[in-house]
Amino acid sequence: MPHDPKDCKRIFALLSEYLDFELPPDACAEIENHLADCPPCVEFADSLRSTVELCRQYTPGAMPAPISDNARRELELAWRNMLAKRG
Repeated sequence: MPHDPKDCKRIFALLSEYLDFELPPDACAEIENHLADCPPCVEFADSLRSTVELCRQYTPGAMPAPISDNARRELELAWRNMLAKRG
């Protein structure tokens, strides 16, 4: 039986807290019941879970060194040429 889109919207709004174990048991049970027979919400929950996991694994690298003076001049020249062609 299809769910009311309003139910799905409400579930979407709670999924982040649900995945972080921040909801009370009754709210978790409601979400789990909804997910039991709503494939679009399951797909969304799986996607969100994967995204959160990727974000947790991400570690920023070192900042790149500033560009050289020569590279800066070449970029400025290319930029000025582009502006000149636009007229």
